[in-house]
Amino acid sequence: MDKIDRKILTLLQANGHLTNQELASKIALSPSPCLRRVKQLEESGIIRQYVALLDPEKLGLQLTVFVVVGLNTHEPHMMVAFEQAVKSFPEVIQCALIAGQDQDYILKIVIQNMDEYQSFLLKKLTQIPGIKSVRSSFVLREIINKTAMPIP
Repeated sequence: MDKIDRKILTLLQANGHLTNQELASKIALSPSPCLRRVKQLEESGIIRQYVALLDPEKLGLQLTVFVVVGLNTHEPHMMVAFEQAVKSFPEVIQCALIAGQDQDYILKIVIQNMDEYQSFLLKKLTQIPGIKSVRSSFVLREIINKTAMPIP
């Protein structure tokens, strides 16, 4: 990956809706080689997909919660079962396996309000077998929420 590829990635992260013509113009390259570079970045998996970023508040999703979950056991089948279950919950927009005392997973949940979160917690999350602990932290104000990756 060279300087031009990095420029392409920076521009596409800022605006994935750019046409090839616009992108080529911004990096001072003709459209054909620009398109070839973008295709190579896609085929190599550096560019995974193009998405639209939505405003959660305008969708009525007023509450963001970070939830730390501890499991009773670290047996592979229990971890797979937990991961499959949370993948099925549309409220969970991010899940990561983490290391730490009594902590196994961290989830980012976006939901309408506290009543809906309570329902999610009691009827969905805590119904997954093997959960030992659940700790919720509520976002008061979002300071930074970048979608662009730093490009080394």
